[in-house]
Amino acid sequence: MHREWMIGLTSIVLLGAAAQWLAWRLRIPSILLLLSTGVLAGPVTGFLNPDELLGPLLLPFVSLSVAVILFEGGLNLDLRELRQIGGPFIGLAVIGVLVTWGISGLAANRLLQLDVELAALLGAVLVVTGPTVIGPLLRHLRLGGQVGALLKWEGIVIDPVGAMLGVAVFAFVRARGETDATSVALIELGKTLVAGVLMGLAGASLLYWPMRRYWIPDTLQNPVTLATVFGVFTASNLIQAESGLLAVTLMGLALANQKVVPVRHLIEFKENLTVLLLSNLFIILSARLTVADLQTLDWRSVAFVAVLMLVARPVSVLLATMFSALTWSERAFLCCMAPRGIVAASVISVFALEMVELGFVDAQRMVPVTFLVVFSTVLIYGLGASPIAQRLGLAQPNPQGVLFVGAHAWSRAMAYALHRRGCPVLMVDSDWTSVCSARMAGLPAYHGSILAERTLDEINLSPLGRLLALTSNNEVNSLACLRLREVFGRRGVYQLAFTSAAPEGVEAITADQRGRLLFRKDLTFLRIAELAGALPNVTAVRLTREFDFKAFKSKQVADALPLFVLKENGDVSVFSVDEPPAPQPGDQVLYLVATVPLPGEPESQEAPPRESASGTAES
Repeated sequence: MHREWMIGLTSIVLLGAAAQWLAWRLRIPSILLLLSTGVLAGPVTGFLNPDELLGPLLLPFVSLSVAVILFEGGLNLDLRELRQIGGPFIGLAVIGVLVTWGISGLAANRLLQLDVELAALLGAVLVVTGPTVIGPLLRHLRLGGQVGALLKWEGIVIDPVGAMLGVAVFAFVRARGETDATSVALIELGKTLVAGVLMGLAGASLLYWPMRRYWIPDTLQNPVTLATVFGVFTASNLIQAESGLLAVTLMGLALANQKVVPVRHLIEFKENLTVLLLSNLFIILSARLTVADLQTLDWRSVAFVAVLMLVARPVSVLLATMFSALTWSERAFLCCMAPRGIVAASVISVFALEMVELGFVDAQRMVPVTFLVVFSTVLIYGLGASPIAQRLGLAQPNPQGVLFVGAHAWSRAMAYALHRRGCPVLMVDSDWTSVCSARMAGLPAYHGSILAERTLDEINLSPLGRLLALTSNNEVNSLACLRLREVFGRRGVYQLAFTSAAPEGVEAITADQRGRLLFRKDLTFLRIAELAGALPNVTAVRLTREFDFKAFKSKQVADALPLFVLKENGDVSVFSVDEPPAPQPGDQVLYLVATVPLPGEPESQEAPPRESASGTAES
């Protein structure tokens, strides 16, 4: 038996990791492959049987995993966003939830022919959206305006709301023989709300005060936090059933919005843990389905999903945002985005078992229907989000813009050369004089520190695809790359080579603590400033079959430093130390005209043909 357990548990982890990696390679939502893999491993082949493998530990494992996922979601909520989206969000959290509950419950009763009690319970659970689905989509799309923040808050906050509604319905059903079952349900709802709020704030305090007084060393903060999440979730559920989801969400929200104890390292740890837990959960829950469960799905189930997507979501969004300041494009996108995720799948699995114990033999039918809803909504919303957002003008398909950190003279020259060729640029600098000079040259510029909390909230990153950290401070460059890595990915953050003043520091700073090095290893800030001179000039040459990049390099004078490659379709590539681009005929090579020879470059009297493009306001 020990060997079978080992094989089963290892298979779950391996299958989950493989599905995640393959989804990344194929650029599709990972939940699609996770659900498909679980169904293949479970009901189709019989290779995995989670109930036999985990036994009585199955549902506790699922519940604790969901608790970690919602705690991580709470850590990503910023109350400053709520000041901007407060009205529409409250509308979605109140009116939207009630409308979705009513329409989905009615559809479950009429189409799926479930009892009224089961239909109401299924409708309550399906008001939730999936933060584990919406989060990656938002990071990929980088939506402008309020719609991105709205979807994030809705996905995280409404998850415990759906569980609370399920508790109220279950309490009503359990007390249906009493004289006032409605009062019983409302009391249960109130108890769930009070228990969740109090336990969530208590859990946040249990972590806040010891961490503030440095009673918990850095090496133990992650495991202590995880243990506290488990403790708060379990204690809250013991006090009041299903209040734990609200408790851990509020716990994460409270910790994320205090300004004394840093929690960024907690967020990174929980994000990595969430990926692992999410993979395992979807494999386990979908593998629990049986062939008989799958056979219950028919055209009525498909019609039910269609009602959720084509009726319930649009009607709820339009009513909830009727008097808001959202544009019609933003409302339309909200109507097209409500994927369900792990919370719906896990909560309905628990309620189905409890309803069966109360004598509702059809309760188990809710499980395969919910998985069909999860799979269908993730498939359609996930694959359709990008083209819909582009069609509505809320996102760009492949943002090629460049975020310049540092707006000094030669940085402005680079930005201007890209800007005048149609590439979006944005300059960020804490020096007001440099920002004014950039604006006078017609360049978008933001006055502030790239490391300030409010900066990323106030600038529009949607048209930008990469970061160039060009300040004279090596540490600021590295910190900027580390912070923006979560936006642009490791591939899209670049910084200058380190100054030669402290060579031992270069060895101490590893690749995971900085961005990709720009241009050449020996070109530090001071060296490029020396090359650029008082009037930096960035020019361009268009390659042809006769004059390709090899010819350009062999014939160029010693004052040409290649910076970017601009392709005919608008794609931009950056010359970096680890992966310099290979320009093709038709591409433009943008390069800096240096005032002194570059070290190590051969002198030449023959210059390549140039297209003048001065990057300074004076030129």
